[in-house]
Amino acid sequence: MKVKLKEFESLLNKFRVQYSINEVEDFELKLSEIKWSKKEILGHLIDSAINNFQRFTEIQTFEKPYKIRTYNPDDLVKSNDYQNKNNQELLDLWMNLNLHILHIVKNQTNETLTYQLILPNGKLSDLQFLIEDYFDHLYHHLNQINQEWI
Repeated sequence: MKVKLKEFESLLNKFRVQYSINEVEDFELKLSEIKWSKKEILGHLIDSAINNFQRFTEIQTFEKPYKIRTYNPDDLVKSNDYQNKNNQELLDLWMNLNLHILHIVKNQTNETLTYQLILPNGKLSDLQFLIEDYFDHLYHHLNQINQEWI
């Protein structure tokens, strides 16, 4: 977990120092109505951050095992209309959400990382799995937007 946390922190620091959303080629290009643009992928990552921020926080005080609620990514991307949002505002929102997630994750203990949860498929897991899964999901989608970010 410590390695994944360091990688995540390094990624966020890299964004703060080096990144400009205008450098991403074809950021707003939509190849079809049903495929997300790179900009909408960033919007999806915002939705993911919001949902996981809530999960990482609620598991601390809710009855355990904590039941993970699902959400529909396509519906959220559409209803939030990320394609028509200001690029810098999207990046700032994504960055600030993830800086707060970093803060939450850094404050976890060996005990809290073992808090039990029920995944949408009914399987039992723990908070550490959920955090690591969030990081993996994030890296996958950032790679779709821009290889240089990771």
